[in-house]
Amino acid sequence: MNIEKYLNQLGENSVIASNKIKSLTLDEKNSLLESISKSIIEDRSDIIKANDKDIIEAQEKLSKSMIDRLQLNEERIDGIIQSIETVISLPDPIGNILFTNTRPNGMKVERISVPLGVVGIIYESRPNVTVDASILCLKSGNSVILRGGSESFNSNLQLVKSMQKACGNIGLDKNIIQFIETTDRSAVNYMLSKMSDYIDVVVPRGGKGLVKKVQESAKIPVIGHLDGICHIYVDESSDPSTASNIVTNAKLRRTSICGAAETVLIDEKCLDSHLPKIINDLKSGGCEIRGDERCKEKFNELILASDDDWKTEYLDAIISIRVVKGVEDAIDHIEKYGSGHTESIVSENKDNVEQFLNSVGSAIVMHNTSTQFADGGEFGLGAEIGIATGKLHARGPVGLEGLTTYKYIVRGNGQIRP
Repeated sequence: MNIEKYLNQLGENSVIASNKIKSLTLDEKNSLLESISKSIIEDRSDIIKANDKDIIEAQEKLSKSMIDRLQLNEERIDGIIQSIETVISLPDPIGNILFTNTRPNGMKVERISVPLGVVGIIYESRPNVTVDASILCLKSGNSVILRGGSESFNSNLQLVKSMQKACGNIGLDKNIIQFIETTDRSAVNYMLSKMSDYIDVVVPRGGKGLVKKVQESAKIPVIGHLDGICHIYVDESSDPSTASNIVTNAKLRRTSICGAAETVLIDEKCLDSHLPKIINDLKSGGCEIRGDERCKEKFNELILASDDDWKTEYLDAIISIRVVKGVEDAIDHIEKYGSGHTESIVSENKDNVEQFLNSVGSAIVMHNTSTQFADGGEFGLGAEIGIATGKLHARGPVGLEGLTTYKYIVRGNGQIRP
């Protein structure tokens, strides 16, 4: 296969297709998603057979947890169908008037939401991303180019065939959804460095290694995040039980997600009243605890934390705890070591809460709740294509709105500028 020629053709096809899908009405886009749902239901057995092939090939290559992420069974396909129904129920993100102003000369200026154009998705393992990412792109009026991991190649290919069939069934260009049908890694390099004429934005979904590669290699704007080093600050005014419940949930509900808490910052004024319960509850949940010197003085069984611990996204049942001198010290720690993902303050002191919420520069800042809520569905966005920690365009959970941009429409009746 000539990678360059193949990908350029995919790019040209996507641009043409994006010019067609961007003009679809809400009803037409929802009809497309309904057709995709129907097609996946019809092809359910073929999808599972393709996935079985991936599972067999992965047995000697991947860990049990990674194989679990790779698997598509009846229940998970039902979950995909439910995701489609959820996105169908969401309002149209396109054509919304974001700003309007009538000038003194009678000229009317409007800023309206429009699609990005062509979205490239690079992802690993989980084949459900093939559908989840596609339906969000389509609902927001974009065409999509998918590049999945080699371990889920057969599953992804079958899912794309089902979705393309759905496009054809209602008379739409199947190229609004395209899949890079090669596992050659040079395809990713070419996609990131040579396809800026075709792809408007790239979204990486996967581990730190993948995201870092995309961010470092791309000559196309990237929506994503590298690390999820999330913090909980426990203020002296907080209720000890509430604080412990939030910390334990934020760490242990699901340790492998990017919204899991990795560091607890505790006010020195509540060390005696709060820390024992927090440590006991974390240990009861099977969590390894690494504390600074002041924590270890009180609980000698803790592992002494190093400076590297404050910079680490464990993605495991491990947490670090540091004693701080109030809210300002906590904010300073987060600004130095945080990744800009999600931070939470547990406090009943209004002034401290407002200082924390307004001063911390992360994409998501919370009060009296678990960082595990850092999720598009939990925010009422319906679904998300990922979490973004950059400060341009999209931030936090990236749903339909994050896959749009805007343009200005100016209406006049013969005005000329003096």
